[in-house]
Amino acid sequence: MTDFSGLAIAGRLATPADSDWDQARQAWNLAADQRPSAVAFVESAEDVVAVVRFAAENGLRVSGQGTGHGAVALGSLEGAILIKTERMRGIEVDAGTGTARAEAGVLSVELAEAAQQHGLSGLPGSSPDVGVVGFHLGGGLSWLGREYGFACNRVRAIELVTADGEARTVDAGNEPDLFWALRGGGGDYAVVTALQIALVPVADAYAGIMIFPAAVGAGAVRIWRDWAAEVGDNVTSVVRFIRPPDIPDVPEPLRGTPLLTIDGACIGSREEGEAAFAPLLEIGEPMMNSFDQVPPAALCRIHMDPEQPVPGLGHHRVLRELPDEAIDAFASMADADSGTPLLLTEIRQMGGALARPAENGGALSHLDAQFAMFGIGMPMTPELGQAIEGRLDALHEAMAPWAAGGGYFNFAERACDADAILPPEVCARLAEVKGRYDPDGRILGSHAVSLDAAA
Repeated sequence: MTDFSGLAIAGRLATPADSDWDQARQAWNLAADQRPSAVAFVESAEDVVAVVRFAAENGLRVSGQGTGHGAVALGSLEGAILIKTERMRGIEVDAGTGTARAEAGVLSVELAEAAQQHGLSGLPGSSPDVGVVGFHLGGGLSWLGREYGFACNRVRAIELVTADGEARTVDAGNEPDLFWALRGGGGDYAVVTALQIALVPVADAYAGIMIFPAAVGAGAVRIWRDWAAEVGDNVTSVVRFIRPPDIPDVPEPLRGTPLLTIDGACIGSREEGEAAFAPLLEIGEPMMNSFDQVPPAALCRIHMDPEQPVPGLGHHRVLRELPDEAIDAFASMADADSGTPLLLTEIRQMGGALARPAENGGALSHLDAQFAMFGIGMPMTPELGQAIEGRLDALHEAMAPWAAGGGYFNFAERACDADAILPPEVCARLAEVKGRYDPDGRILGSHAVSLDAAA
């Protein structure tokens, strides 16, 4: 057993001997059973340096974690110090250059609120309390993405600590290979302490959610697909089958009721937004329609993701096309008559700037897919967990005929290597970066790159 008495940090070091150990090791996703050797609640880059150097001296690994939304995919933390950055919450916005610096514990909604004070926005995703660092390292799929691409490609500099315990700042001109790898290739190469991000000139957007009874079924998904094929890059949307749980957090009329929802955003005026989404009313009269002109910070809440830790098991596929046969297969796995144990099953619109290679982009420059499918369930009991995993497998298999290659890092909720997600040539370059900056495999991230890929 490691003696941690020699590790001094300004933050807190928790070990299995502490009475609150179970709370300390907990991830946001309660389905993840994290069992590291210790948890370091760091407060600065200096703390991170101290932890990484201690790990190197004692034969331990390290893993950085802002929130732990995707912690199920992380794998075993045996012999590792989990570096939790949740206390590092500094944000600086430079309106003159249109950039922001966000420390490693900053949440998506916190960055959005800071940027909107200057008429600017980051690229918000669908969860308000996902960590800014994890969101960007894994790609960053945003409501503004079809117009501006993946969030990772708007990172201008990364402050980090490498496996040798050295604090560095990397960018396009300073250690560009490491800078490239961390933008969409995950966190397997260094522990990030802050990001410098180029914001976008979006002060508001027309956004919200339409809720229909799930009985509208596959026909509604076809209407959405045909509509989505015609909208401009300034519009992004998601169609979902949802089975809201019968709990007080869900509005009473919706509890336990199978639903079909369409949520989305249009960069533009109210008039432009209303015109863009009006054709969807062909589906019928919504049970609820929240579309309105909203500030950027509201975008990360329109998907209604939970804002408190919950257990979740998920799986995904990226799709090259969505013909009628694919929609029928999707609906058979998720609609009101399917008997699904999943909380939600969704298809997200991709394309636009998400499909075009970003100039000087990172490991995820673009994604050659028209749609991304994702399903998730809440395993409140072991039996329900087994049923959820079985349905996720069946859903994944059902959509195989229309699948594109690879996947999307931040939706890969199951443990797998990066080569199951990213193209071979990208993984080969990632493996070279890993071998150069972390030859001993000290840094532990989700979806690690295999060093064999560099061969």
